[in-house]
Amino acid sequence: MTLRNSVSGSTRRSFVKRSGAENERTVLGEEAFHRMISIERKRTERSRKPFLLMLLDGGNQQQSTKSSKALNSVVSALLASTRETDITGWYEDGIVVGVMFTDLESDDKTVTLSTMLARVSATLRDNLTFEQFNQISISFHFFPDEWDHETDGRPSNPALYPDLARHHNNRRLLSAMKRMLDIVGSILAVIVFSPVLFMIAAAIKATSKGPILFKQQRIGQYGKRFTFLKFRSMTVDNDSRVHEEYVRKLIAGQAERKSADGDGEGVFKLTNDNRITRVGSFLRRTSLDEMPQFFNVLWGDMSLVGPRPAIPYEVRAYQTWHRRRVLEVKPGITGLWQVNGRSRVTFDEMVRLDLQYARVWSPWLDIKILLRTPRAVVLGEGAH
Repeated sequence: MTLRNSVSGSTRRSFVKRSGAENERTVLGEEAFHRMISIERKRTERSRKPFLLMLLDGGNQQQSTKSSKALNSVVSALLASTRETDITGWYEDGIVVGVMFTDLESDDKTVTLSTMLARVSATLRDNLTFEQFNQISISFHFFPDEWDHETDGRPSNPALYPDLARHHNNRRLLSAMKRMLDIVGSILAVIVFSPVLFMIAAAIKATSKGPILFKQQRIGQYGKRFTFLKFRSMTVDNDSRVHEEYVRKLIAGQAERKSADGDGEGVFKLTNDNRITRVGSFLRRTSLDEMPQFFNVLWGDMSLVGPRPAIPYEVRAYQTWHRRRVLEVKPGITGLWQVNGRSRVTFDEMVRLDLQYARVWSPWLDIKILLRTPRAVVLGEGAH
């Protein structure tokens, strides 16, 4: 079934009133139902109890009287057969109706799907004509969903994230302003710092063998892969398994703060790494190794401000709630994490800062973070 993330202005609601002390059952409108899917995802992240989203598609001929009658019959049947804790609403207003079966105890998807399909199919057969029943197509979507291992960060089931498309559509003007700020800021930075870029490139070339730029696959917004650029700060052909193992421990909350000189509170980062060159050590302390990322911003893969871009093996170690940091906004050169302690904060604290930024970002917030970044760079807090 192909689902479209169209936005309808209708807030149509259907009501089935019950007598006695029983609560009124409500069919949510499209916007409210999308919002409930988002809320239920966050509840599942905390409770670890999966939920199942069932979608019943009446077809694209929404003007058809038969289709409309079939869907109205479906809604009535669903309200009569689902639990009061289940949530019914329009996934696409007047076209696709959905039900969320929440707080599921069974981890066995096959058993759950079979049970739900049998129950709903029986209810529909009892309430619809044969012709109406044949017009309905049913699909099931579990959360937490499995992510696409080829992209290492793209949700394999976009039906579970309709609110992200709606959120993006509602912020088109702000997004355009953010993109304009990215383009103008990146061009100015490349022009102003071009002498520094050439000096760094010459220093890298003169002091160690290998390319000037370090290129690595990173995960951008919605799991899109892109080639991430930095000035090379390590020797070539080094073993990345050391960093991969440390990242797994960091995400699991098992990493310890490490100090480069034995003093201070330390950072959540590999220190005294013998893979780093002498020039590379200076570039990392001053964050000058990040400057080629202005080209990533110009190409549209990154923003000046946003979450730190994730490495594929990092995303594979994410807990479910960590995933939102790569879904909601583009990664950035700087962000709340960088100006609030950088590697001195835990991974969970970093993700919370990223989600806070995604929730409240605006062009003005980006400007404030950009103005705070030079001070963080000069002080070098958490940089190694």
